[in-house]
This record gives sequence, structure tokens and C-alpha cells, in this order.
Amino acid sequence: MPDSLDRLTQFLRLRRIGVRLAISYGLLLILFSIVLLLPISQIRNMIARNDQFVRKEVQSLLYVQELSISTENVGRALLQFLTVPYEQRVPEYTIVDEKNRQIDRLITSLETSLSDDEQLKSLKLLKEKRSIYNKYYLDTVNQLEEEGQEAAKASFITQVKPALDALLEQSKIFLKREQELILAHQAQAQQELERTGMLVAMLSILGVIMAAILAWLTTRSVVKPLARLEASALQIARGDYQTRFIPSKTEEVARVGEALNTMAEAIGIREQTVERLAYYDSLTGLPNRTLLLKTHEGLGLPHQGFILMDLARLKVINETLGFDTGDTVISDIALRLKKVIENGNNTSKPWLARLAGGAFAILCTDSSKSSIEDLHQRIDAAMADPVKCGSHSVDVSLVYGFAMTVATPLPLMTLIRNAEVALYAAKRSANASAWYTDAQEASRLTHLSLLSDLRSAVRESELQMWLQPKLSLTTGKAYGFEALVRWQHPVRGFISPAEFVPFAERTGYIGMLTMWMLEQAIVTLKNWQDKYPGQTIAVNVSTHDLRDTSFPDQIAALLRQYDLNPKLLKLEITESGIMEDPGSTIELLNRLRAIGLELSIDDFGTGYSSLSYLQRLPVSELKIDRSFVTDIDKLPATQGLVKAIIEMGHGLGLSVIAEGIETAAERESLRQLGCDSMQGYFASKPLYGEGLQKWLASLSTH
Repeated sequence: MPDSLDRLTQFLRLRRIGVRLAISYGLLLILFSIVLLLPISQIRNMIARNDQFVRKEVQSLLYVQELSISTENVGRALLQFLTVPYEQRVPEYTIVDEKNRQIDRLITSLETSLSDDEQLKSLKLLKEKRSIYNKYYLDTVNQLEEEGQEAAKASFITQVKPALDALLEQSKIFLKREQELILAHQAQAQQELERTGMLVAMLSILGVIMAAILAWLTTRSVVKPLARLEASALQIARGDYQTRFIPSKTEEVARVGEALNTMAEAIGIREQTVERLAYYDSLTGLPNRTLLLKTHEGLGLPHQGFILMDLARLKVINETLGFDTGDTVISDIALRLKKVIENGNNTSKPWLARLAGGAFAILCTDSSKSSIEDLHQRIDAAMADPVKCGSHSVDVSLVYGFAMTVATPLPLMTLIRNAEVALYAAKRSANASAWYTDAQEASRLTHLSLLSDLRSAVRESELQMWLQPKLSLTTGKAYGFEALVRWQHPVRGFISPAEFVPFAERTGYIGMLTMWMLEQAIVTLKNWQDKYPGQTIAVNVSTHDLRDTSFPDQIAALLRQYDLNPKLLKLEITESGIMEDPGSTIELLNRLRAIGLELSIDDFGTGYSSLSYLQRLPVSELKIDRSFVTDIDKLPATQGLVKAIIEMGHGLGLSVIAEGIETAAERESLRQLGCDSMQGYFASKPLYGEGLQKWLASLSTH
């Protein structure tokens, strides 16, 4: 039986919401159609019966009323007939006869229209009364002709008048009965109307009950499954992607449930993918920084150690052999680190993660400095063999930064920061590893404060431009100066350029320093035009400046602003800065030369410049680095090398200057080798303020 019911349900497609709603609304429509049509049918029947009643019963009533009136009229006419003279009787005969015939016609009409038995009996009595009256009427008329008016009057009073009154009385009884029939018919119609209203009310109540039942059934078959769908969707929204909607018997809801289950499964898969991408490194499969912090943040424990490792020369590997090779090296290092940790004998396994670039991190719990050093040695041993990358073998080395907590726990972020400080300290000192110390923290904080102080130093004129003279080795006269920046901090006092200039280069603020120095040099040269014409000032330009394509335009704008001859301003560019990107640098140097500026190669001999590039550079001067000048008078080999540099410079049409000369012997050796100019403490230290003014004043006395 259940199988047959299921097959019938399937055949009629009753599991579809649309079919159920169509059947429900169809039943309601049929019911309300019955409620509407039944009263209309009843009312139409009542109207038809009323029409029939009006045509029959009301007509009979009119006949009876007219009969009563005619009976009364015939009595008056007969009395009139008995009192007029003989010669006037003929017209009166006609009137009385016509009224009698009218009574007969009305009685005949009533015979054809009546259907009520009581009325038929009354009509029969009425006809009998009419016959009696007619007999007495004829006898009276004959008596009138034969015996005269007095005898006829007596007969009228004794016979005709009572018969006529009896006829009238019977007609009134007939009229009363007809009225009673009409009232009864009206009462019956009222009862039928009330019954129809009751039936309509009952059908309406039945319709409301059926509508409520259908609404309940619809709610049960549609709303409840939808509520379960909503509950499942809310669970999915809360992240429970294992929730599955139980199939419903309602076809549409079942399809939506299947789609919801499919969506939950797909979202779950994507969530796992997103979570893996968010918490694991896609290249090595190791946990990343985010998962490291999520897992261990807030779990600061004593005796925790943190090792931060960075792959040395990764940038060189990527640029030389390609990023694919760099990825291969990183993946191989990750595998080696995993093996080192897996083969360790620690009771609690260290936690390995990959950070950005070539950086890896190891978090060690319940560790000591000696255990971290032991792990460091085992990692170094694992990195001894080169990484095979196709036809290339890449030697790998790691730079380490170590940090650990002792008795007092530290937050993980603090531990990571301390390891980063140690790592950067190792890189700055060119060591393979370094432990975190408080001194490193102090240095780091000092450098951070330098960043904000350096910005205000330019605005508050805390920087100073010192000038070191350049002298001709032939004439001994000064022809120019090199501008050197100095910083007199209002709190920390004098800050060495070796401290803040490299910092400015790393943070990108070197361009601001360069533009400040250029403007100071141009203003100074403008002020010297009358007293010291022909003197030049050379300003050092960093590698960062050579990458700025707007740099030549900025210098040109300053020269126009102060109306200065460009030949009085020189720019010194380091050899290594030129070779970082020779193509772009040569293009920018040509733009600077086109302005009219003199260009000089600073620290020549310390870089790796190619002679092919050197002959293409639009420079006018070579400056020999001080490393070749120190004790040159005692070093024949160095003298031979410097002589070759000088001859090469002259061969390219360049003047050659040596810096860092501190003794007369060094000066004399360079003069004999053919060097054109000199710069160093032997000629003068860098000058500023009053000392510079005295030195300039001495120029006019020579």
C-alpha cells in the first residue's frame, strides 16, 4: 500500500510545491465558486417564483378586489334603476347588465387562475351566491315591469339586497383569503432567503476551515523544510562546512538542499585551500609567519629560543641564475632543515617556519644557549653540500640571529624582533651569526630616532656644509673644494657622517640630503662670484640619486633660480654607483653633462668598472681612492699601479686627483707620477665657518 501511494504521489508529482499549491488553490477556488454560485441560483429561483406569484396570485387578488367593487357598483346601479321613470329605464338596464356581465367575467377569470383548494371552494360558494343573486335580480326586473316600482322595491329589499350583500360578503371572504395567501408566500420567501444566507455562511465557514487546513499543510510541507534550509545555511555561515541538509520530500526544497550541500562542500574545500595558503608557504609547505604567531602567540615561556636564518646571496642567485633556481635552493634548504629537526634528540621538537624571501625561523622550547648552538652546528653541517640546480651547483650559507628568554617569559613578537635585530647585526658586521644583546637594541632605537631627527635636521638647519680644498700639484694653488656634510645634533652633539649617511641611503632620505647640499653649494658659489671667481665646489651624489630620472631637472632648476654658471658646480659619482646599472646611469650622466656640469669619478680603483664603460662616461676627472695613496712613497708596487691609472686617465683626456694625502712624501710621490691635483689633510682639513673664512682670506695673499 505505501509503495502504491508513493507511485501515485510520484505520478501526480505531488512532491512539487507548485503542484501542491495549484491543487490547494484549485480546491479553494472550487469551494468559493460554490459559495458564490449557490446563493445566485437560490436567488434566481426565488425571483422566478415571485414572478409566477405576481403573475398569478396578485392577478387573482386584483380580480377579487375588482369583483368586490363591481358587486358594490351593481347594487347602487340596481337601486338607481328601480327609482328612475319608465322612459329612463332602458339606459339603466344596459348599465346593470354590463356590470352583471363584468361580475361573470371576473368569476370566469378566477376559475382559470386559482390553484389553491380553499380558494376554489370559496369560488364555488361565490358562484352559488351569484346564481341566487341573479335569480332574484331577474324576478325583481319582471316584477318591475308587471307590478310596478313599489312591488319591485319591496322585492329588492327582501330578496335582491340580501343576495347581493351575501355575494359581496363572499367576495370579501375571498379577498381576505387571497391576502392571506400572499402573506404566506412572503413568509415562505423570507424563510428561503434566511436558509440561503445560512447555507452561504456555512459554506464560507467551511471554506475558511479548508483554507486553514491547506495553509497548515503548506506550512508543514514547505515552511518547515525551508526553516531547516535556513538553519543549515546559518551553520554554513558560521563556518560549519560539514553540515548537510537532510533530503526533503518536497522536490524544490530537495533540489535547493542538494545545491546547499554542494555549496557547503565546495566552500569547505576552498576554505581548506585558503587556510593552507594563509598559514603555509606554497613553495616549501612549511608553516608561515602567520601560523607561527597564531599557534604560539600568548604562550610565552621561560627558556624559549628563537633562531632566525636568512639565505645569503639570494638576490645574486635570483639575478644571475633566475628565480626558478632561487626557488629550488629555498626548497632544498627547507628539506635539509626538516631533516635536521626530525633527526634531533630533543624531547620537544623545534617548530620550523618559513618567513619572507630566504628567511627561515625555528622556535625552540625548553632550550638553552648550548642546545641552540648545537642545533646551529647541525644546520651548518647540513648546508655544507652545494644545491644541484640543473647544470649549476650553488653553494649555500645562512646568516643566523639568535634570541632567547631566560627566567622571564617574553611575547613571541618580542622574541622574533630580538632575533631580527641580532640577524641584522650579524649582516652589518659581516659575521655568520650573532646573539641578541641589549646593546643591539639600543643601537636599533638610536637608528629609529635618527629617521625622525634627520627630517627635522634639514628644516632646522642642523646640517652643516664643510669644505675641503683641492690644490693643483703643479702650481700649489687651490682651484676648488669638496663639500662634506656634517650634523650637529642639538641633544646628541656631533653625529659622524659614517653613522647617518649610510642610514639615509638605506631609508631613502639620501636624496633629501643631496638636494640640501647642492643648494648650499650653489648659494655659496653665488656669494663667491665677486671675491673668489673660478673656485668650484664638488658635491657627492649617491646611487639613489642616479636612479632618480628627475634629478637633472632639479639641479637645472636650482641653477636657474640662483643664476649660477653650471661649470662652477661639480658632481662626484662613485665607481660602484655607476656600475650598478651602467646603461641608465650613463644616460642620466649625459643629461647632467648637457646642463654644463663637471663630473668626477670618486673612489676610482675600488670598484669593478669596465674600460669600455669608462671611455663612454661623460666625466672630466678621476679621483684616486685614498687606499692607493696611503704610504705610496714606501710601496713601489702601488706606485706602478697608480702611475698606470694616471696615464690611463690622461689618455682618456681626464684630469686626475688623489685624495687622502697626509704627508709631504705622499704628495711628492704623486707629483712625480704625474698626478694633477691633491686633496687631504696635508693641504687642509675640512673647513667651516670662521676657519673657512680665514683660509679663503689667505688665498688673496698668495
